[in-house]
Amino acid sequence: MSGIVTICNYQKNLLKYDEKLKRMTELIKKRGPDHEGYFMTPHCLMSHKRLSVIDIKNGNQPMLYTYHDKIYRIVYHGEIYNMIDLKNHFIELGYTFETNSDAEVILVSYIEYQEHCLDLFEGGFAFVIDDGERLFIARDQLGIKPLYYYMDEDQTLVIASEVKCILTYIGKAIVDKNGIKELLGLGPSLTPGYTIYKGIYSLRPGYYMYYDGECQKNCYWKVHDEPHTEDLAETIEHVKSLVVESVQQQLIGDVPISTMLSGGLDSSIITALTSQYIHPLTTYSITYEDQDKYFQAYDYQTTMDDDYIQEMLSRYPTYHHKITLKQEDLLNALEESLIARDMPGMADIDSSFLLFAKEISKNHKVSLSGECADEIFGGYPWFYKEELYTQPYFPWMRDLDQKIDLFNDKVKSLDLEHYIKQRYQESLLEIPTTDTKKQMIYLNIQWFMQTLLARADSQTMRSSLEVRVPFATVKILQYLYNMPKEFMFYKGEEKGILRAAFEDILPDDIAHRKKNPYPKTHSPIYCDIIYEKLKESLSDPSNILYQFFDKEKLIHFVESKGKSFTAPWFGQLMMGPQLMAYFYQIYLWGKIYHIELDF
Repeated sequence: MSGIVTICNYQKNLLKYDEKLKRMTELIKKRGPDHEGYFMTPHCLMSHKRLSVIDIKNGNQPMLYTYHDKIYRIVYHGEIYNMIDLKNHFIELGYTFETNSDAEVILVSYIEYQEHCLDLFEGGFAFVIDDGERLFIARDQLGIKPLYYYMDEDQTLVIASEVKCILTYIGKAIVDKNGIKELLGLGPSLTPGYTIYKGIYSLRPGYYMYYDGECQKNCYWKVHDEPHTEDLAETIEHVKSLVVESVQQQLIGDVPISTMLSGGLDSSIITALTSQYIHPLTTYSITYEDQDKYFQAYDYQTTMDDDYIQEMLSRYPTYHHKITLKQEDLLNALEESLIARDMPGMADIDSSFLLFAKEISKNHKVSLSGECADEIFGGYPWFYKEELYTQPYFPWMRDLDQKIDLFNDKVKSLDLEHYIKQRYQESLLEIPTTDTKKQMIYLNIQWFMQTLLARADSQTMRSSLEVRVPFATVKILQYLYNMPKEFMFYKGEEKGILRAAFEDILPDDIAHRKKNPYPKTHSPIYCDIIYEKLKESLSDPSNILYQFFDKEKLIHFVESKGKSFTAPWFGQLMMGPQLMAYFYQIYLWGKIYHIELDF
């Protein structure tokens, strides 16, 4: 796991940008604190920051491979979990290897199969290959690892793991009308392939791109229809084998591996399976100071995690670390979590994950998470609540009218509602089906899951930690996509098929525990301190919030401590203190990034 930067123009001498490349690379040093590497030709500058996990001694990048007197160079971040099988395949074809790195396997795969090599890879990845004549740029099928790009007026292509590197190349951060629609209408989710910044794009999951002076993008993988021929019993066993296989694959590495354990279904499955291969296993959980004192159950979060975690530890003894976060630290980390994501994100849901990851990284470079199970197995209420999946826009958005009413007339003139509904319909048209279950899975993996994967990658890599997500594999997604809906919701439970597959290895109340989201703080102390910070920001006349919101309504929202907005802004968590924290992040973003608005 690492960070990459590339600047390329085959018609222009780029060596004068060497110092700029180094400044761009320094910005992502926390993604890869173990090694820094550069390779520069007149037309292509490549850099790499490495977090050493596989082949610690020989896996540094940029990596070169010479074949028939032609040199191929790669910068890459991610993991290819089936690299050993692929390597053996290429040895049989006559290729030789100097390392045990998956980067070298990717290079050889491209040399042999060109873009068709992508059909071979199982994992999360983003990479750039230069052969001296053109670049080959690719991202994994599900978007586990990020990749951003920008082309300037001279047709110079700039590629990086994080947006901040490209902003440094450009020298300014411009947000135009579309960027504002993305931020205020869809944020913190983003239209696939877009960012909030003018001219900066994300390579979509399942896409590759060639560059030889111009960019040619192509989709190489998309979830698709296949017949489902297995009965219920066979389906349950198949689901189990797919998850077990994925966990086994993702234990690859030359460093100790841990798991995140919340006591929920997904993380408990990951922990139970991992503990069969790693002895002793280390696990980590997160909570907040005085959470037991202030916790209040509500529709989406019905129980605390502690008792369930303890039940798992009784059955699967591990070296467990319970990380308890202080309210002040949660507030203070909002700024760094914003910088990690390069845009306002999920507020203290981001900052808490950043602090959690920092604690894990003190002892481990790799941790397995239960992330992505809900998007693939149907864990969210919008999979089964008709009023949510039949509304004319994304089901994780509530009360659009109430949201739009907060904005000033200039923002309202952008017609955010039309933009949101347009993006929703465009996504549905990408997948030719009227099956609501299939539509919901597709919307979730293209939108909601990308928001959470961006959160996971940005916050953990800022902490020099690699998080792996065994539920997010092509095999699992493709199988669940084509499974009958009644199988997915076996016995009327969300993720019923997953529960049935693993109820034999889990305590019964965990196997059938209602889905709870990532825990938020319930402390009134946090509400008070974020209120004070946001209120203080309103005294800054340059506060970017005034460019977006109706001033009187903004002040009323703050004075009510967020209670005047009665629905989650996004998903299931962003309301009250979390929404105040989100607005405060927007304020910090405008100030730290010196945002230039163009609308």
